[in-house]
Amino acid sequence: MTTDTSGDKSIFERRESQVRSYCRSFDAVFDRATGATLFDSEGNSYTDFLSGCSSLNYGHNDPDMKAALIAHITDDGIAHALDMYTSPKAGFLETFERLVLAPRGMNHKVMMTGPTGANAVEAAIKLARKVTGRTNVISFTNGFHGMTLGALSLTGNSGKRGGAGVAMSGVTHLPYEGSLGEDVDTLAMIEAMLDNGSSGIDAPAAFVLELVQGEGGLNAASREWVEGIARLATKHGAKLIVDDIQAGIGRTGSFFSFDDMDIEPDMIPMAKSLSGFGLPFALTLVKPELDVWTPAEHNGTFRGNTHAFVTARVALEKFWSDDAFKDAIAAKATVLTEGLQSIADMIPGARLKGRGMMQGVDVGNGDLAGAICAEAFERGLVIETSGAEDEVVKVLAPLTTPMDQFKDGLNTLADAARSCVATKIAAE
Repeated sequence: MTTDTSGDKSIFERRESQVRSYCRSFDAVFDRATGATLFDSEGNSYTDFLSGCSSLNYGHNDPDMKAALIAHITDDGIAHALDMYTSPKAGFLETFERLVLAPRGMNHKVMMTGPTGANAVEAAIKLARKVTGRTNVISFTNGFHGMTLGALSLTGNSGKRGGAGVAMSGVTHLPYEGSLGEDVDTLAMIEAMLDNGSSGIDAPAAFVLELVQGEGGLNAASREWVEGIARLATKHGAKLIVDDIQAGIGRTGSFFSFDDMDIEPDMIPMAKSLSGFGLPFALTLVKPELDVWTPAEHNGTFRGNTHAFVTARVALEKFWSDDAFKDAIAAKATVLTEGLQSIADMIPGARLKGRGMMQGVDVGNGDLAGAICAEAFERGLVIETSGAEDEVVKVLAPLTTPMDQFKDGLNTLADAARSCVATKIAAE
């Protein structure tokens, strides 16, 4: 017989590592979730504006994905198969080809990596170095690409880099659009540095970038800047790697964050909402001519995830067979912009950042942003901060959130911001 300790948090303090993070902001024991709503062990409900850090773009426990997964398990479907051929993998690949790749004229190979976004990034930079014979990779200020050593070397945040314990070489960090102020043309600066044989920048194997920097503060690159970086990659014989782990799969408005841009990435690491159901699943899309791996040259026991193949196929069929989902995202993004602008208007110097359903408000400092998120949680809304100093209140609501609940959540956030601003003014 066991004792129900679902509401007792002492076990976490007693046994879980100090590295735990999100639970420090959301002091509740969650035990159930559906759609855009979380429930804790005491019966309280919360609207989810975090979505597993964009791992639950379709919400919690989508009924069609759940039914397919339950049927697969009940029928003794394959649970683990390394990278052997399986029916669920075939179903996923055929659907992905039909609904994602073919309509875009993309001929990329699908490389199954380990189950994390960091592993997909590791695979991409390894392959770029292998193909080009070069070691230097260019990444950008405020970028975040994962916590394993290769991915971490691309990441800009000093706090995260500080945990590495070793020197991280082979990467040149260059300024992202807007990172040096609106009046500085970072694209022209980067081009001048790469063209200058005495700049000290070794010929790059690849450029790695997010088109909206999720952890870096929702910095959104313009089409002109992104297309300029793509042009520089071609000019200098480097590969273009677009990290679409957080910004992809509908988060910025379409399946890929670059769908409306005139670029064709050489490699695209993907993860987070790829499974559709919150299951670990990552892959790297690779142009066929770059697929020069020898068998098992990059592998992992959990490359691919058979259960995730099942749910991902359902997600693709349900949400990407036509433009209805994309149109709904656009409508909700407009509501989000309006709601966030009302919050920005309360705070001197505050400004909106991001695009699509990946937007937030830069309130100027981490203390105020953290206070707003903490107050929002007290009012039943789960939301986090972003940015180098945690200065951005970041909305990552499920893309499937019912409009009424979405508007209510934004109103809750506005009320929390209003309360924190009033407290701040009173303290001054």
